[in-house]
Amino acid sequence: MTGATYSVEHSGHDDSPGHGGRFWRTLLRSPSGVVGLCIVAALVIVAVFASWIAPFDPLQMGAGKRLSPPGGAHWFGTDEFGRDVFSRVVFGARLTIRIGVIAVGISLTVGLLLGLVGGYAGGWTERVLMRGVDVLFSFTEIVIALACLAILGAGLTNAMIAIGIASIPFYARITHSVVLVEKGKPYFESGPAVAAGHLRMVFRYLLPNVIPPLIVVATLGVSTAVLAAAGLSFLGLGAQPPVPEWGFMLASSRELISRAPWMMIFPGCAIAVTVLGFNLLGDGIREALDPRQHRG
Repeated sequence: MTGATYSVEHSGHDDSPGHGGRFWRTLLRSPSGVVGLCIVAALVIVAVFASWIAPFDPLQMGAGKRLSPPGGAHWFGTDEFGRDVFSRVVFGARLTIRIGVIAVGISLTVGLLLGLVGGYAGGWTERVLMRGVDVLFSFTEIVIALACLAILGAGLTNAMIAIGIASIPFYARITHSVVLVEKGKPYFESGPAVAAGHLRMVFRYLLPNVIPPLIVVATLGVSTAVLAAAGLSFLGLGAQPPVPEWGFMLASSRELISRAPWMMIFPGCAIAVTVLGFNLLGDGIREALDPRQHRG
């Protein structure tokens, strides 16, 4: 996935009201986009209305008999403390949305700023910023996240911050590559000749071409953030008890998998479906933002 793939010629940039309509028509013609959109929409609805959907308080111990199998009042069974697993999975959707928004928001904002400033300024500014990004790229995201947690301490909020910091290099590189492509085009090179200021060059010409690929990457990045947060919680570095976070629910159920497999199955399925939904939606958005889909 490269920035050049999504760049848009300025001469062909369409600001007409129908541009958004074409985007939605193309997205809704994509089977993967429709499925992904439905999954993500369902996740958002569950997160918003969790208090009405969940039949029990997710933290209420003794809501049912300990380790009761799915059935009756407890659709997903109960855990070792008698808490309703279905209610905990439902409230876990709220944390999933929060994890995705905060982690991707951090990485997208900082990465966009670094790539935009480095690519537009050039010279020593570009060399310093991009070499710093290269240093971070030499480590895997999980190593960076673990290093951040070693400094910040364990906890879900710190885990989201750590995941956001770990993903900054990816967003910075994509932004930088798109900026370099746009800087080499005739419309950009002629900007100084018509007395176009720096802010106009950045906000009028660069950002409209940088945003589309970042939207795609950010959508896919949510799934990565969800998986990373679940992994950190599984290791005991993310969500702490009794928070109903899916990764932590998996970790707490691993010793009971033979006696109460539903405790692991339902949170695991929730993670899998959520990741699948954001990946499919990201693929659909990529197709909808591809200029070649609008030709003819």
